[in-house]
Amino acid sequence: MATDLASAWDSFSAQYQSGAVLPTDVAYYGPDIPTEADLRLLGDVKGKRILELGCGAGQTSIAFAKAGATAIGVDFSPAQLRHGRDLCDAEDVKVELRLGDMADLAFLRADSIDVVFSAFAFQYVEDLNRIFRQAHRVLKVGSPLVFSLPHPAYPTIGEAGGVTINGEGLLLKRSYFDRSRVEEDFGPGITSWHHSFSELYMGLNRASYRVDLVIEPEPIPGAPRSSFWQRAMDFLPRTLIIRARKEGS
Repeated sequence: MATDLASAWDSFSAQYQSGAVLPTDVAYYGPDIPTEADLRLLGDVKGKRILELGCGAGQTSIAFAKAGATAIGVDFSPAQLRHGRDLCDAEDVKVELRLGDMADLAFLRADSIDVVFSAFAFQYVEDLNRIFRQAHRVLKVGSPLVFSLPHPAYPTIGEAGGVTINGEGLLLKRSYFDRSRVEEDFGPGITSWHHSFSELYMGLNRASYRVDLVIEPEPIPGAPRSSFWQRAMDFLPRTLIIRARKEGS
């Protein structure tokens, strides 16, 4: 993962953490959508070894540890991990937080992990196939890789101007087939990569996973909106969630 992106996250970490207010008692999949408490994609995690890729400050890893799991978090931002270690101390839980690339999992034995989890982190990786292969190596056969990322269609539209839909002005601003970096609008210097649904599915299939669940969650009706809320989320899914199980050895 690019060192300039890691540096951008280091610079933005304090501002992000103060504004995001992520939960430490339940797995979070993305802004303004149901959490694991409602989606129940992971099952009972007590006694399981769970690896979180792109853990940030480790809020979801802390939630796993509170639920009785052995939690391991990997992130490329030292500032995010420092915040995570402070959170672990404040919450009085033990989480193994490691600095590194999400695809560098040599510290883990093959077939040693019960769940690999990632929320809104895979978009910062250009070559996701490396991560799929490494996660496959460390997962036990039949165990899931569960991840969320920005819905591939969402970056195509923006706020204001353009075609009016139900009185709301939306602008078609990017081709779905554009493979160039996406300039994020919430932090200076933070960019991401567009991954089409077909690329995600084929990458998982070729890495010997069986995709058993795909969710395009709607915003929670009537709920207070987070700092990430945009009106476009009423018209197009903001988040894509995929669960895929390891097949073969």
